[in-house]
Amino acid sequence: MKRRDFLKNVGLTGMAGMLAPSMLTSCTAKGAIGKNDIKDSYQTQLLVVGGGTSGVCAAVGAARMGIKTMLVDSGNCLGGMATKGLIGPFMTCYDAAGENMIIRGLFEEVVNRLVDRGAAIHPKDVRQGTEFTAWISVGHDHCTPFDPEILKIVFEEMCAEAGVKLLYQANFVKPVMNGRRITGAVLFTPSGLERVQADWVIDATGDGNVACAAGVPYVFGDEKTKKVQPASLFFRINNVDTDRLVAEVVPHLPEFRRVNGVSYRCLHWRVAEAEAAGEWDLARKSVNMFRSVQKDQWVINCSRIHNVDPTQAENLTAAQTEGRRQVQELMHFFHKYVPGCENATLMGTGAVMGIRESRHITGDYVLPVQSLIDGIIPDDVVLLSANSIDVHGAQGGPAGGLYMPIKKNMYGLPYRCLVPKDIDGLHVTGRCISADSAAAGAVRVMPPAMGLGQASGIAAALCIKHGVKANELDYADLKKELLNQKVYL
Repeated sequence: MKRRDFLKNVGLTGMAGMLAPSMLTSCTAKGAIGKNDIKDSYQTQLLVVGGGTSGVCAAVGAARMGIKTMLVDSGNCLGGMATKGLIGPFMTCYDAAGENMIIRGLFEEVVNRLVDRGAAIHPKDVRQGTEFTAWISVGHDHCTPFDPEILKIVFEEMCAEAGVKLLYQANFVKPVMNGRRITGAVLFTPSGLERVQADWVIDATGDGNVACAAGVPYVFGDEKTKKVQPASLFFRINNVDTDRLVAEVVPHLPEFRRVNGVSYRCLHWRVAEAEAAGEWDLARKSVNMFRSVQKDQWVINCSRIHNVDPTQAENLTAAQTEGRRQVQELMHFFHKYVPGCENATLMGTGAVMGIRESRHITGDYVLPVQSLIDGIIPDDVVLLSANSIDVHGAQGGPAGGLYMPIKKNMYGLPYRCLVPKDIDGLHVTGRCISADSAAAGAVRVMPPAMGLGQASGIAAALCIKHGVKANELDYADLKKELLNQKVYL
């Protein structure tokens, strides 16, 4: 079904009418919400808002230092994009030469726990140009396939062991402020409106929701183009005859190419057939599909939805609906055009949209992409990485993008990018850190996000212990604890 027909049949414009007042009879209005309607439910030293990969590492990193830590998430599990979003594999954690694992710390611990359960393949055993990397070479050496269901359990176990208090179904509403200092947050939970008093807060929401609500300046998307990278709805399939699929792809590897920003890689010859038959209208010319831990299971990263603003509910609703339409089109494509996928089964689509970009919080330092390209390692480095600059939709029209490997073997990410301007008692982590759009295109992926999360948790713990502001923290103390927690610097 074509996009225009699908949206017409779904009738997005008429969805509001489905919630007519006569249907909503279970509750009665009691007037405006007052301060007495917000319950003082929790008191903690550190509140981490957002239980994605970065938020979990922030919470665990702080709690292991003896800090009373609370981690809240709007969903029903930890892991964010890795679990709810079904995004995989973990991208590279090695240097550009593919010789040394440089993202370690809690990320490495998570990987080892998954490997011990048979729920991941260690990145040392995954090399570029194989089915585990969608047969991509540049920037894809040493990826980590993993099972998202087991990752949920691993994250919860690590939080329990560290003494982190978890609260699910907890939606951030607004910060609690004392002048220009954040002192907690108001949450909406099944119990109603609840206040968490905290000595420090970490914004791990991905979209910078806490920092934005607290009045921290930010840039939405690319400052020049005013656009964000397109979003994708990831999904997983199984019952694939992987041997036949591999036999289909491998002879075409010499044809893999990028033309004016557009990738012609896995199954581009089959996409051309489907296009000619009028059965492909996705803004892609090939299919990114990554073999997972189990041989018959694959992770598909191919849907593409432009101009998605995850901070706007109606926009995000339409994007999620369109993403599922694209998944159905892709399943038809697999069944009809791809050898080995005739009997493939849809295991599930992401419960949340795969968002690549939204707000970039303005911090004490805005990380420029040139620093990554040139391999700059700053004096206040908290993480080493070598992930390539990957900006979807940056060139080549709707199907194109910008992919640029770095010139050096690695680069460093500075602590200053985690410190938002004009506010106290707050760190940010994950893809909303203070970086320009292109730089964020490299560090938004999960291994760097986990490393940044651990760094933010350690920094917050030290600020609490020493009674200092974020920009007053002694880097020597931060570096010492990073090394103590097995971060590679």
